[in-house]
Amino acid sequence: MIKIGNIELGDQALFLAPMEDVTDPSFRYICKEFGADVMYTEFISSDGLIRDAEKSLAKLTIYDYERPIGIQLYGHLIDAMVESAKIAETSHPEFIDINFGCPVKKIARRGAGAGMLTNIPLMIEMTESIVKAVKLPVTVKTRLGWDEDSKQIETLAEQLQDVGIQALTIHGRTRAQMYKGEADWTLIGKVKNNPRIRIPIIGNGDITSPEGAKEAFEKYGVDGVMIGRAAVGKPWIFRDIRHYLTTGEAAEPLTLHEKVELAKKHFQKSVEIKGERVGVWEMRRHFSNYFKSLPNFKETRFRLVTENDPLKIPAILEEISEKWGKDF
Repeated sequence: MIKIGNIELGDQALFLAPMEDVTDPSFRYICKEFGADVMYTEFISSDGLIRDAEKSLAKLTIYDYERPIGIQLYGHLIDAMVESAKIAETSHPEFIDINFGCPVKKIARRGAGAGMLTNIPLMIEMTESIVKAVKLPVTVKTRLGWDEDSKQIETLAEQLQDVGIQALTIHGRTRAQMYKGEADWTLIGKVKNNPRIRIPIIGNGDITSPEGAKEAFEKYGVDGVMIGRAAVGKPWIFRDIRHYLTTGEAAEPLTLHEKVELAKKHFQKSVEIKGERVGVWEMRRHFSNYFKSLPNFKETRFRLVTENDPLKIPAILEEISEKWGKDF
């Protein structure tokens, strides 16, 4: 039984990674329906929360269907991170997650996200300060190190545990790698199998199939796997993984008609939560990903991602089912 603080997650937990402008409440709703065990908000700037920035505050909204869920924060100043953690706590998530893994240049160059890997003492001090400031469990997501010459994750995991974090997610790449090359699960496994480590270790990176998830659990012993990009356009990956872990067999693939109905539900939820204008605009990336495998789809895709009238979009989705449904 995996536990984060007093939160029981069962065995072989499946986590949806926080992704900016992707894992909003409507996408989380869909992923939860397909069996994601734990989710996070999109990551939130500590500076934005303190300034009462509208976009940052909006990300604090949590719905009961999403639980258990963590609010993920990033920043480079201890006082700002502590204050933002206290603000986040008032939204009553199950835990607070600190992002020490985002490799994006505009974040890392300020010393936030993966940039904190260049200043481990500050990372540890910041983490300890947040742990002491809030009553909720605090977790961390980070990478193997800044670059190939500074893979400090084995020592770092112990240091973070020692200042009180309740779980650690490790992306199996360095910051220098960004999302290139293959994730190194060997080091993730070494952290998990370190006899000093008592907290859950969640592995992240290149989990794109049920077989990959099974290998992560069996070969490296992780307590959970976190799935990010592979869930975009394929949120049913959580269902597929759980089915494979339970039965050893592949789940029945979704038909095109089922994907169309799913896209409609996702779209309706997006509009319901964000309003017509924003709800339509933010669904465009998801529409493209749901149907990217269809041949000769360019013209229909263009219509789908440029239509602004929320009343016309369901009809375009129906056309997809009618036109390609016999073959897919």
